[in-house]
Amino acid sequence: MKLQLSRLDSPLGELLLVTDTAGALHALDFADHRARLHRLLRQLHDDEVELSEGAAPQALADAIGRYFDGDLAAIEALPVATLGDALQQKVWAALRRIPAGRTTSYGELAKQLGLDDPRAAVDVGAANGSNPISIVVPCHRVIGKNGDLKGYAGGVFRKQRLLQHEGALPAVDAKPAGRVEKSATMLLPF
Repeated sequence: MKLQLSRLDSPLGELLLVTDTAGALHALDFADHRARLHRLLRQLHDDEVELSEGAAPQALADAIGRYFDGDLAAIEALPVATLGDALQQKVWAALRRIPAGRTTSYGELAKQLGLDDPRAAVDVGAANGSNPISIVVPCHRVIGKNGDLKGYAGGVFRKQRLLQHEGALPAVDAKPAGRVEKSATMLLPF
């Protein structure tokens, strides 16, 4: 399959976008995680991927720019081409239904998908972690049951910044009441 690899600047670092000729997004990751992007593309496309570099489709670049400028709904209607097994497809579709400014836990997501086994949260977490389309398929909106951010392929500091940007976590400059903990995350303004 012939796909196009594009680069796009963002407040959280350079993004790599992989699109098809129709403009559907097959992958979106951070440039410092290029190896992960290539690995997921090979896995999901059965090693049948031919990438050529080019400019990002304008509609996609505009939507992502608007998202980072505060129009959180700008990315909701972007076309995606997610390939994966049945559970991955269900999880990735469910991720797109989590509204900006909200989070859910791995266990809650499993229950929403009709998976009653308490261990299903682990499977949902694995599918979430193999999501090839960061930000647009918002895997960053899934957190631990206790509120911990848990992992994020792009780095937990980026997950925190995305959730702050969307209003699901207090902004970096907010002064919470009570105990204040020093953050070890990088402060990146939007």
